[in-house]
Amino acid sequence: MTDKELIEGIYNNDQSSFRILVDKYQSLVLNTCHSFLHDRTIAEDITQEVFIEVFLSVHKFKKEAKLSTWLYRVSVNKTLNYIRDNKKRSFIRNIENYFTRKEDNFSENAICDSQHSEDLDIQEERIQILHKSINALSKNQKIAFTLSKLENLSYQQISEVMNLSLSSVEGLIHRAKHNVQNKILGYYEKK
Repeated sequence: MTDKELIEGIYNNDQSSFRILVDKYQSLVLNTCHSFLHDRTIAEDITQEVFIEVFLSVHKFKKEAKLSTWLYRVSVNKTLNYIRDNKKRSFIRNIENYFTRKEDNFSENAICDSQHSEDLDIQEERIQILHKSINALSKNQKIAFTLSKLENLSYQQISEVMNLSLSSVEGLIHRAKHNVQNKILGYYEKK
């Protein structure tokens, strides 16, 4: 079934068309949500919300647009709304986790002093630094960078998803790379 046929079927309340759409695009939506959130369970919940939104707002779909582009846009918007709505709660949880993890790491290091655990700690620390650097970007830089580097979308696809010119997307990604590099370098210079 083509994307156009899927949209027509959903528009006409055909449940099998909706099921096919979900099967065809579920991994795209899930991966997009996960690349922003880094939490699979929450990404799965938002993926369900995305498909509900698609079902309810299929009449808003512009038939000249690509279905995948529309799904990316809905996924990004739902994910960013979730992040915005839960930022305060997440901030408090992160502070609690930081102090809890710090105590856990201290006791683990005192008991287990193996090279393997140190390598895992270093790798985990690098991942956290990268995530913090990406999360510190402006909203549009974060979206463009994530879609480019984690979702492997082309600049043209990103411009369609974000509804920006190609040159604007190129500028956002260039600045995002520069800002992420500076944040990472700044962290290591402080050590």
